[in-house]
Amino acid sequence: MQTTSLMVRKRIATLFLLFTLGFFFLGGRMFWVQFVRGAELSEKAAQNRTRDVPVESKRGIISDRNGHDLAISVSADSVYAIPAEVLASKREQEVAQKLAPLLGMDETKLYERITRQSSYEWIKRQIEPEISQQIRDLDLPGIGLTEESRRYYPKGSLAAHVLGISGVDNTGLEGIDYFYNDLVGGQKGRIVIEHDAANRPIPEATHQYVPPVDGANLVLTIDETIQYIAERELDKVFKERQAKAATVIVMDPATGEILALANRPTFDPNNFADYPASNRRNWAISNAYEPGSTMKITTASMALQEAIVNENTPFFCSGSTKVGKETIGCTDHRAHGQQTFAQIVENSCNVSFVQVGLTLGMEKYYHYLNGFGFGQPTGIDLPGEAAGILVPQERAKQIDLATMSMGQANAVTPIQLCNAVAAVANGGKLMKPYLVKQVVDQNGNVLQQNEPTVVRQVISEETSKRLSMILEGEVINGTGKNAYIEGYRAGGKTGTAQKIAPGGGYLSNEYVASFIGYAPAHKPRLLCIVAVDAPQGYPYYGGWVAAPVFKNIMQDALRYLEEPMYKDGNAEQTLPQEEMVVVPDVVNLPLEEATAALRARGLQAKVNGSGNVVWQQTPKANTKLKPGQQVIIDMSEVDKANHGGAVTVPDLQGKSMREVAKILADLGLHLMPEGYGLAYQQSPEPGKVISGGSTITVKFQPVGE
Repeated sequence: MQTTSLMVRKRIATLFLLFTLGFFFLGGRMFWVQFVRGAELSEKAAQNRTRDVPVESKRGIISDRNGHDLAISVSADSVYAIPAEVLASKREQEVAQKLAPLLGMDETKLYERITRQSSYEWIKRQIEPEISQQIRDLDLPGIGLTEESRRYYPKGSLAAHVLGISGVDNTGLEGIDYFYNDLVGGQKGRIVIEHDAANRPIPEATHQYVPPVDGANLVLTIDETIQYIAERELDKVFKERQAKAATVIVMDPATGEILALANRPTFDPNNFADYPASNRRNWAISNAYEPGSTMKITTASMALQEAIVNENTPFFCSGSTKVGKETIGCTDHRAHGQQTFAQIVENSCNVSFVQVGLTLGMEKYYHYLNGFGFGQPTGIDLPGEAAGILVPQERAKQIDLATMSMGQANAVTPIQLCNAVAAVANGGKLMKPYLVKQVVDQNGNVLQQNEPTVVRQVISEETSKRLSMILEGEVINGTGKNAYIEGYRAGGKTGTAQKIAPGGGYLSNEYVASFIGYAPAHKPRLLCIVAVDAPQGYPYYGGWVAAPVFKNIMQDALRYLEEPMYKDGNAEQTLPQEEMVVVPDVVNLPLEEATAALRARGLQAKVNGSGNVVWQQTPKANTKLKPGQQVIIDMSEVDKANHGGAVTVPDLQGKSMREVAKILADLGLHLMPEGYGLAYQQSPEPGKVISGGSTITVKFQPVGE
């Protein structure tokens, strides 16, 4: 009996021990499942019984400064699949067969996608409305449609490099859409529906709709009309000159607002995949190039600010100069002879600008380079801005200083040069350029307001005014004559820079032709830079390729802005009395053309004699007068040997003096030349019918810029 009792107690103890171990094991397991992996398993369970369908927000509208829409969001259906529902229906093969041809997809790949081990699969994004309806009519198990928004650009390629592109997942990829993505993109919403084990929606279970938050709207500084004008003219020069690339920027120099920015080649952001990716490169802010003579504007401002020169400081150009072992020359080593400082700007004299740079010295030159913002991004609100390339000051030699002074050695971006010259136009204040004026939410509340920002004062207001007068002379009498705008005072500078070869050195047959300037010169309203990469044909200089583009853009833009024209009727209202104007050169011009040129500068003409051509003027060209003062012009007779018969005046632009003389001689016409170089203006104009033996006045300008 005792043995039996002992055995029973042992068995009870064993069972109790096993029960205790089992209890602790189950308790531990419960703790592990409930507390350690509770959140994870709960989430998996929720995934198994709920279907979470994303609802995309609409990207905000991007409009120009006048409220014209440039980028909007339109609704489009996207197709998705819930593989668990497709598999539960046992019709996965049928679904793939019916859906593939509608969506233009491979049936095998579509089958693999709709049968994956996942809770949700995108099939195709943003399909056409008619296809959406056909899919709805099929009522396929596990296949659904959700409304998304996609970017639409109602103006096509207009301002494409500013606006950028947006992807199918409602994310900005380039341009303004990318830079302000967090503001303009909004927040996604979602639809949550709970299903049972048979994948049927549970009527009384969780049905949650989280609405999306649409993105904010952007109001740009861009003016749609000025943008159109700029792109129209850029298209012309890009096609006519068969250039590799071209860019234009139009800015308000007083505020830093960008009114137009365009590049060629371009693309349509509605169908950006149809164009080479290189077309989307924003040359205006991303490409650095040697600016050539346009950089002489900043060199001139440094010299005036440091008082090492004034407008009448004498210089002598023998055609070339030596710096160390290197020889630097003007174009074709042409000697400009004795010149004033104002004239070396007009003639774009390399030799004299080398003298200016060496006189300034390394420390001061780099001080102003940094002050103007070269070698650093401007901070414009676009992605991908380059910093440009400066020769490191610690490694710079005298030859580097000499070449930098005339626009070589350093590389700048168009936006950097544009901003630096804007400081010259804007009383010496360097502004931060920007493209977005306001960020506005869907209720019209202003979330962000961008205001003009002064970065620093680079030169004095007095220096700014004096240099503007010199640059005006460059357009009237210098290499920038093709940029002259009838009725407006314009100042600017031409540039022609050899392109750097990939392995070092310079390409012998490729140039960047450019022009940068502003108008009106006495109170700038607009500033414009035009740069053309590798223009084909001759002449390829900035004064011939880029300056006419500047003229056409500025002329139409100023008229659109209703900027008062500067001539007789309103000269006194347009310009303060203390301002001065440069007297144009009217010698050898016909009477009508001479008086028109004087009126355009706000001056009066007093005519002496009854001849046909101006043979003398008082005061001489380049003299400064107050608006409304008189210029005396003396006329002389021209011997017009009449050969009889009518002759149609040919177009002589771009031809040398020898070619012009031969053409006119063959037609029985007389040449009255002015200047040297290539013909850029003639009177009478091409196509006019005149009598044989008449005299044609042809103006020539140097081909160096």
